[in-house]
Amino acid sequence: MKILYYDCFAGISGDMNLGAMLELGVPESYLVSELEKLNIKGFSLKVEADLRRGISGTKAQVLVKKNLFEKHRHLRHVEEIVNGSTLSDNVKKLSMKIFTLIAVAEAKVHQIDIQKVHFHEVGALDSIADIVGAAICLDYLQVDKVMAAPIQLGGGTVKCDHGIMPVPAPATAEIVKAVPVKTGLVQHEATTPTGAAILVATVDEFTEKIDFPIIKTGYGIGMRDVSEVPNVLRVYLAETTTDTNMHDVLVEEAIVLECNIDDMNPEQYGFVLDKLFDAGASDAWMVPIIMKKSRPAIMLSVLCTTDKAAQMKEIIFKHTSSIGLRESLVTKSMLHRKAITVSTKFGDVRVKQCVYQGKVVRSKPEFEDCKVLANQHTISIDEVENEVLKNI
Repeated sequence: MKILYYDCFAGISGDMNLGAMLELGVPESYLVSELEKLNIKGFSLKVEADLRRGISGTKAQVLVKKNLFEKHRHLRHVEEIVNGSTLSDNVKKLSMKIFTLIAVAEAKVHQIDIQKVHFHEVGALDSIADIVGAAICLDYLQVDKVMAAPIQLGGGTVKCDHGIMPVPAPATAEIVKAVPVKTGLVQHEATTPTGAAILVATVDEFTEKIDFPIIKTGYGIGMRDVSEVPNVLRVYLAETTTDTNMHDVLVEEAIVLECNIDDMNPEQYGFVLDKLFDAGASDAWMVPIIMKKSRPAIMLSVLCTTDKAAQMKEIIFKHTSSIGLRESLVTKSMLHRKAITVSTKFGDVRVKQCVYQGKVVRSKPEFEDCKVLANQHTISIDEVENEVLKNI
């Protein structure tokens, strides 16, 4: 399995991303020729070696004719440029995913319709090249999974078309609202809206845990060189022998939230569990416990992905009597699962199968399907399940 890992210790911008991708093996000539498929004039790509605080890398800069900087575009204009090009469908799709993330964020911040957003920076040719270039590079590398460390946003203030804004800029804050971030390492904008959108659109998992062999490291050099922290984006290319699409154990980080409840109407427990599952909890359960002064109580536990933690906390505080909870970062190890449909003399039943080291080790007929067939044929659920297992 081929992995791309973003180590955003000093943030990310569109040009830093291009520099890192070139260092990881994307040919400059290929990137230039693909960008030419946009069929727009007025920009060029300047690539050179550079240094930041002793770290050498590649600086990729999109140069635009000055008289073209003032042209503002809406989302539909950008979409016409991208979809009207001869780029591959994958590159078009990913490019528009990134553009749309920024447009949605800007629309929400300014409380306007998404199609009325003026793409000040994003609509400029340099940002179009940065975003489409990111899609071109990722498509070229053909990785199986994209991972990233928490994104360093920086601190202080930034000057933009709307005046002086706090870091992160409102649009950036909106884009990264559901992913892990860090702040304050530097007193400037470490992550731009473009850089944030590239990550949110492409990363499959955010984690600081690196448990794979690194085969190549790319450093994308940023334009700023005024901090003790090197203004670089580090990206790793890794390759493992594990093919998670076929076998072995899937490993990912998750959050466990727990709270003790001794003063809530038990009739509401089921309602709370339903709310948690409806919101995307991976699992939720209640365990009877004895608290201080020998009071009987229950411990509510919720397992969820890191991006769902805030929503789970909101449900707990809103729909239970708890005034506090515990939070733990855990590692989930799961067998790979696949779904099949089995035809029986009673009817079709969906079956979940677990795979380990390339072999099916467990098959579980879908209970609701079995229940429907049992009622239809006036037989037991066991009889339906046995028939399903015989036909696998």
